[in-house]
Amino acid sequence: MNRPQRAKDEWLRATIEGLLSADELSQLASVPVESLWSAAVDRGFVTDDELAAAVGVRFRLKVANLDQVSAQAVEAMPEALARRYGVIPLAVTETSIDVATADPLDLDCEQTLAFALGRTVRMAVAPPAVIARKLEELYRPREVIQQLVDTMRGTIEIEAIDESAEEDSIDVIANQAGDRPVIRLVDRVIAEAVASRASDIHLEPEETGVAVRYRIDGVLRQVMVLPKAVKVPIVSRVKIMAQLDIAVRLRPQDGRARVAVRGHRVDLRVSTLPASQGEKVVIRILDQSNTILNLEVLGLLETELRELTALMDAREGMVLVTGPTGSGKTTTLYSMLQTIKERGVNINTVEDPVEYRLPGIVQVQVNEKAGLTFPAALRSILRQDPDVILVGEIRDRETAQIAVQAALTGHVVLSTLHTNDVAACVTRLTDIGVEAYKISAALKGIVAQRLLRRLCTLCKEPARPDEIPERLQGYFPPEVQLYRAVGCPECTMTGYRGRHAVHEMLTVNEDLQARIAAGEPVDQLIEAARAAGMRSLWDSGVEHAKRGDTTIAELLRVLEAPSEERAKARTTTAQPPLRETGHVAIPVAPLPPAIAGRSAPARHRPRPPRRDPSGASSAHREGAASATHPPDAAGEGLPQPAYHDADGDRFVRHTGDGTCGHRACLGSRHGPPIGLWTDRRSAQRCAARPPLGQTADVAIRGPAPADPPGGGRGATPSRHEGSPRT
Repeated sequence: MNRPQRAKDEWLRATIEGLLSADELSQLASVPVESLWSAAVDRGFVTDDELAAAVGVRFRLKVANLDQVSAQAVEAMPEALARRYGVIPLAVTETSIDVATADPLDLDCEQTLAFALGRTVRMAVAPPAVIARKLEELYRPREVIQQLVDTMRGTIEIEAIDESAEEDSIDVIANQAGDRPVIRLVDRVIAEAVASRASDIHLEPEETGVAVRYRIDGVLRQVMVLPKAVKVPIVSRVKIMAQLDIAVRLRPQDGRARVAVRGHRVDLRVSTLPASQGEKVVIRILDQSNTILNLEVLGLLETELRELTALMDAREGMVLVTGPTGSGKTTTLYSMLQTIKERGVNINTVEDPVEYRLPGIVQVQVNEKAGLTFPAALRSILRQDPDVILVGEIRDRETAQIAVQAALTGHVVLSTLHTNDVAACVTRLTDIGVEAYKISAALKGIVAQRLLRRLCTLCKEPARPDEIPERLQGYFPPEVQLYRAVGCPECTMTGYRGRHAVHEMLTVNEDLQARIAAGEPVDQLIEAARAAGMRSLWDSGVEHAKRGDTTIAELLRVLEAPSEERAKARTTTAQPPLRETGHVAIPVAPLPPAIAGRSAPARHRPRPPRRDPSGASSAHREGAASATHPPDAAGEGLPQPAYHDADGDRFVRHTGDGTCGHRACLGSRHGPPIGLWTDRRSAQRCAARPPLGQTADVAIRGPAPADPPGGGRGATPSRHEGSPRT
């Protein structure tokens, strides 16, 4: 005798009895059903919402809102487990995960999820039909692709794409994709990436299949895993689109394609790389419709925009933009060109590849197979009467030398380098083989750049003070309101939407020119630039966080926080004090390291009087000066252009006209800048110079004073006004 079939949710009968009439209950009992929930709803006895609310009340559970599903929770929940137990991941933390289920008594589901995910499982109630629809919505791409793969048995025919004509393109709209499954598969991947604002598509072969990941706002997200059977067909399809050789699988290849997605064209840059599990493919998406080439939308601070505008106003010289791959260098350069183009100048570019096509600008695509390299194109462009030249990237010595020579001969040259900061650009050019004196003469400015994700304006919330790391609290005063990322459907539950740039801008002045020509190391160049007012990448990012553009977490993800010593020095370092002579304010700077370690002079030795061309002695002049300008606390009068260290070495302040006696000033009109301290004997520059912008030229014109009798090594030290103090 066969037993009557029991419903899989027989536990629900007690709850239904309180909602249905006796007649409705008898109808349900008369016919075997697989699910009491589905049978009661299908017959119209009760609605999903009513039944879910009743179950929630009985088991003291919340009714799930399936419109608020976290993307992080979906990534944490494997599709196989979600489909096996019929659950929807709602939210996830480091210790727990919230899921929606139609069977809150399924202990096997709760234990398996807790073991597999390593988190405590918290359940909420949702109707089974709604859960099934949501599963298809969340994991639809994988299900659709699996269905496509099932039809791929046998021979696959792929048509070649002719991109020689301007009107030829691939339409990747789903309903126009055709019947061939591989084509539909690739078209769907590209179309969904463009719709998601992805900048790159990664097809990465794995042991179990092909992982498809999108880079959205600079962060890679895995969106699906294709079965192992599609490895070769999908790579072959992409190669055909980019006009690559599908028979070559053991060496890298590069190509490009153009597709039409929902009515507008998108350029694709394709790169393949042989890996241990197969060929990896990266597709760079260049969607010009989503890129506004305007300096005002780059997120520049007011001071940064002013400095960049000043660099663009140059009529000759070189401006470099530096940063890692994907930091927005090309977008910044194109935005600069759009501004410069308004001056009515002849602009030529040499790029590999040409990423965006700009009207009114001649753009040259490098083609090494045809012999059109960067140096060859630059030589030809210099014969085309150019005003502004953009070099996509300086890669070798020949390109660098031609670009520098063009900057020295009256052209504006814009280019990029792959370095970490602005000062490293000088070292990079030197390593390539460009002479330091040419770099100092040609270089006008350097811009280092990074991209930070921008907070979603719809869901960002104020951050609590305790969320700021202790080592960073010195950068964010208590009165500054910071924000944190939350997540909403508009930003795909990430809390960020779009990106903005942070910059480090170096404007080359006379001091930096002299340092670059002298071949000073990077750390000294950075110190001089910061003394001149250069803001670092970190400082720029801090300002954006204070404005509410981004979060501290995003700032730490992209940029390296300064060391604790530097952060402490930032809050304690003040400008050197000024002492007033009644004539000019002289910065009091520390002595050079070589001098500071020596014993301080016990007394000042008298300085012999000297006469100027008018016949008055220096003593007479100092007396007259003292009558007008009282001496300071040290009993010194007007500053003099020299001082002696403990070993008797005489340091002279440059006047630029030869009166200081320095060899470079005497022998060349291009001597060191005025106001720098140097050793008169060795003609080596001294490290003890006041910061740029605070140094006053206090050198007295006329013949340089002679060393007093007995000077030299071991002589009694002397120091006059105008010299650095300890």
